[in-house]
Amino acid sequence: MKAGERREKLKTILAQSTVPLSGSALAKMFSVSRQVIVTDIAILRAEGEEIISTSQGYITPEVRECKRIFKVHHTREECEEELNLFVDCGAVVKDVFVSHRAYGVLRGELDIRSRLDVQNFLESIRSGKSTLLSSTTEGYHYHTLLAPSEEVLDMIENRLWEMGFLAKTLDYEPEELQENIQERSPSQETEPTENE
Repeated sequence: MKAGERREKLKTILAQSTVPLSGSALAKMFSVSRQVIVTDIAILRAEGEEIISTSQGYITPEVRECKRIFKVHHTREECEEELNLFVDCGAVVKDVFVSHRAYGVLRGELDIRSRLDVQNFLESIRSGKSTLLSSTTEGYHYHTLLAPSEEVLDMIENRLWEMGFLAKTLDYEPEELQENIQERSPSQETEPTENE
């Protein structure tokens, strides 16, 4: 197979995949070295293809059609751990928002897709020019995540639960949030404070 042919096939495979594909797995498919795949990806990107690298492999954003809102609670120091979990699983962090009793829903667009994006976001916070939106609600906030499959979102949900980051949805929160957030049993929820 010629190099151009292989890259076209590679584009198709990535576009049809619902999970990230590692360079090694792709190399086996084409009977080439992993370095050849890395070079192919670089060439495709130079030609304008949007291919995202995650810790679990390559994926194209076009397949990111599954969406879920998670309500979470953690400390400022745990923000990096949370965001890295999302991108390492291959999800895009579309936004962050809070439901404030006095101000209603306050939202910030993020579009975080990689660990580099996480670092850039956190650097803007650490510089002192900005603060985390969740600071207005004592650490309680929401993220809208886009992922290549429901399985990826389920995996993220399980990891958030293991980390103790999932939080309970309250009755006063907007109806759209009540409908979009997965219901959880009381044993899986973190009780919010009155100031949320």
